[in-house]
Amino acid sequence: HPAAQLGAPAMTRSTFKPRPEQMALYPDVSGNTINGLGDAERRQPSYVYWGNSPDDVAHGDVQRWFYTVDPGLDGYGVERARRAAIIDAPLTPLAETPQAVTEADFAGFTQAGLNAGDFDKIGVAAFDPVWAFEGVEIGFKHVVVMGFHHDFEEISKAPAPEGGLEVMRQYRRAAQGAITVANWLRAQGWEAEPLTGPMSGKMTMIPAALASGFGELGKHGSLITPEFGSSFRLSAVLTDCPLPLSAPVDHGIDDFCLNCRVCEDACPPEAIAPDKQLVRGEVKWYVDFDKCLPFFNEHQGCAVCLAVCPWSRPGVGPRLADKLERRRSRKALEQP
Repeated sequence: HPAAQLGAPAMTRSTFKPRPEQMALYPDVSGNTINGLGDAERRQPSYVYWGNSPDDVAHGDVQRWFYTVDPGLDGYGVERARRAAIIDAPLTPLAETPQAVTEADFAGFTQAGLNAGDFDKIGVAAFDPVWAFEGVEIGFKHVVVMGFHHDFEEISKAPAPEGGLEVMRQYRRAAQGAITVANWLRAQGWEAEPLTGPMSGKMTMIPAALASGFGELGKHGSLITPEFGSSFRLSAVLTDCPLPLSAPVDHGIDDFCLNCRVCEDACPPEAIAPDKQLVRGEVKWYVDFDKCLPFFNEHQGCAVCLAVCPWSRPGVGPRLADKLERRRSRKALEQP
């Protein structure tokens, strides 16, 4: 497949034409409007796609159409079944008395989890109610966020079905990782609720991951962290356990994205904008939902922008972060 070579998407920006049968199912309202594009007021996000039920979203008929697309790989059904079995398994019973979890306790648990491959990155943030979807009440005080790194060779095949299958593998790992963390917390006597994609669930995870020190938002609307670039998936656990909090980070990625056009030029439906936009009271990078979704649906996923991101190449991200930090340090010394 031509997309197997990094930087060479399956079709050029000028050749993709959505199927009429899919486009006939789109509602009159724009997904960008539902997402809050242009809204000056900070507010909770609204369900626009991957809601808990297609009946609850304006694009529900489009979401149902997504499931009719056959990727041609048996692995899709296998991974869906494996993930469903993980999610359906009962959680560890809640211990009667909450135990104090020290910073050393949590560090030991997370290091063991990293060593075992239960997750590839982890952080903790104080929960902000604005992260919950509209109409959802979350009473927990903290959120633990985990990252799960894609296999680079497989994700680089996107948007071929093999790339989508790798995404599903990591969503399965993400489900297992969230349950592993939740079970550990419950064994310490703390309520813990695992959350995992690809369904939207109760909250939007990217803001929580940013607050948990995962990196910065990239031009393609996804996170970029030096270790994995954009090539990873997220899951989370809600809890009241007073865990040590992580801090947001600044690696200079935002400035890098201002001057980079790789994902913008590679996007087949031209959904990635060159400039930041106002979304629910925040000026940030934003991907055009109405342009992105038809291509995503017809390919059972996409991930072209994640695969071509320069930060996603193995070993490149840490070197880029070091280079940007040295440049920033030199500029600081040059200032009078």
